[in-house]
Amino acid sequence: MGGGTFDHVGLNVGDLDAMTAWYAGALGLETEFTFALAEVGLRGVMLRSPAGYRIELLHRAGGVPGPRAANPAEAALTHGFGHFALDAPDVDAAYDALLAAGASERMPPRPSPEPGVRMAYVADPEGNLIELLDRPKGAR
Repeated sequence: MGGGTFDHVGLNVGDLDAMTAWYAGALGLETEFTFALAEVGLRGVMLRSPAGYRIELLHRAGGVPGPRAANPAEAALTHGFGHFALDAPDVDAAYDALLAAGASERMPPRPSPEPGVRMAYVADPEGNLIELLDRPKGAR
């Protein structure tokens, strides 16, 4: 396929309605569409940000929680999905807003290993890690 453009991240959740409400409220996402695959007991919702990125929340009856890392270093001990990252023009303000919306603190704002970038981590109400990045304009 060569290089494609990133379309969305899929996140399996325990409570689809609650997590849809949280992501919509905390990140300002809109529901693009909902769907169900009755034959496997799967429901989902595709959320879209005003910036164009999308998050697909999926729930399947009988699903169980997987490992939930306490921080990004611990997440790196398990192969597979560890976190997703969002650009935030002001990491400190975004971090505070997500904590106020019900996210949990995982790593307060600090310099990133990438020069000139600040970063922070929070966890959504089900413990999934979200990285916030404050990248200077033109640094991409």
